[in-house]
Amino acid sequence: MGRICTGLFPLWYHVSRNFRTGIFRSVPTAGLLGSRGRTDTILNTRKNLTEPLGRWLCTSVAMEETLRKGGSKKGKRETSDSAEQAGPSKRAKMDSPSAPKDKSHHNYKHKVFEPTRKTVGFDQVMFNETKSYIENGLRKVHPYFFTFEAFAKGRWLGRTVMDVFRSEFRAHPPEHYEQAIKMGRLKLNGECVKLDTVLKDNDFMQNTVHRHEPPVVADPVEIVEENDDLVVINKPASMPVHPCGGYRHNSVIFILGKEHGFQNLHPIHRLDRLTSGILIFAKNLETKQRLDAQIKGREVKKVYLARVMGEFPEKAECDGPIFATKHKLGVCRVCPDGKPAKTSFERVSFNGKSSVVRCYPETGRTHQIRVHLQYLGYPIVNDPLYNSPVWGTERGKGGIEGLHLNEILQKLVKEETEKQLTGAIPGDNAQTSGTCSSEAEQSPSEQDCNLDSQDSVEGAKVKSQGVTESTDDSSTVDPICDDCQISRRDPTPKELIMYLHALSYEGEGWSYKTPPPTWASDDWTED
Repeated sequence: MGRICTGLFPLWYHVSRNFRTGIFRSVPTAGLLGSRGRTDTILNTRKNLTEPLGRWLCTSVAMEETLRKGGSKKGKRETSDSAEQAGPSKRAKMDSPSAPKDKSHHNYKHKVFEPTRKTVGFDQVMFNETKSYIENGLRKVHPYFFTFEAFAKGRWLGRTVMDVFRSEFRAHPPEHYEQAIKMGRLKLNGECVKLDTVLKDNDFMQNTVHRHEPPVVADPVEIVEENDDLVVINKPASMPVHPCGGYRHNSVIFILGKEHGFQNLHPIHRLDRLTSGILIFAKNLETKQRLDAQIKGREVKKVYLARVMGEFPEKAECDGPIFATKHKLGVCRVCPDGKPAKTSFERVSFNGKSSVVRCYPETGRTHQIRVHLQYLGYPIVNDPLYNSPVWGTERGKGGIEGLHLNEILQKLVKEETEKQLTGAIPGDNAQTSGTCSSEAEQSPSEQDCNLDSQDSVEGAKVKSQGVTESTDDSSTVDPICDDCQISRRDPTPKELIMYLHALSYEGEGWSYKTPPPTWASDDWTED
């Protein structure tokens, strides 16, 4: 009550000051001057109205002051037993910091569905989704179920679930999604969805798929250096750094977590999936920020080895700007509109057919070494993207512009599609080169949610982790999975590597180096 009165006090003050003025303005001047009794009546009326109101307000304010200072409890309403048992009021619960926030007052049309998983990074629960095994020189992963999650995008609102999947997720025919909906694989806000369900704002979608990961080479992930701040490894070729595209358990991050117990590592730089060599991870944010600053400031000296076509000159340099073509394959090329890039080269050896070249990239653009070597006319021997026959007899030497470039891109798409159909692993697709780009100096970005990828799974029933013997006990078969119905040949380890290796990284007060690969030796000859 005291709080109410305190709030009304300014109003009372205003009324008491201006009541007489208001009355005088409402009475004619002549009447006031000609009648003394009329004036007394008005003033007495003001006094009779304001004095009781003032006494009441002052008493209430005094009571509030007394209670606030811990004075007499006389007049306080005692809390009943029933009130104590009832617990805090609804308003107290809403104001509590630990209470869940009710978002219904935000003009939402329906209650917001909260995802079940809120942790960041990769943990043991994810590592236990399935297990790996070695077969024919390849590291393989047993198929498993995985659930992709995403909130409805703006362009999906007002459309049916089936319409969205039919038009935007075309990895499978519409019949596949109809079956998935009937089997309860597609959920909306945690509940099974119907074909004609219309999407609304903040709808949370889940798509459970059967995941088959492509194999990678069985070479171990060697630890070059480990201390309280860093983990430095010698990355095998064919493995992406992060889960991306069709890769998850066959990524470096997952292998380090499952086989070496490393979690929450921060990559300092990246390598292409097909590139091998030095890869540095920070164990804490302080170390990451320190090394990031050195790399962005171009204070880190990087040395790579590559085996290229033909006899490379003793020394060469390329400073052509690199432009990332907006295309599914993530192809880059030298273009005046590109970002500044510079690479120096030095020949190490020549065996009559190919040369080993030492590469010194001064910048860190995507595919920089590969693009510059192609531009100079000496592409990497087994580069599936920049040494493809579709570039012509000169393999794109000097750059390619105009309509001819569009024709090449179309041919590259066709070539990649044929590789997938025959079972060969694509050399570089957008999903791998985009998220695991070569010599990228920026910090790794968060991965986008995709409701229709072939590398996610949920609820895999496995009891072990890490590399195990080849068994079929944990393999699963899904009646609506396309990969379960197709038999593809295994690629050979040779098809999964590229002759590009990160030899060493050196910065202020630190230096890490790996042994050169076998293909870089002077007496090496291609089979």
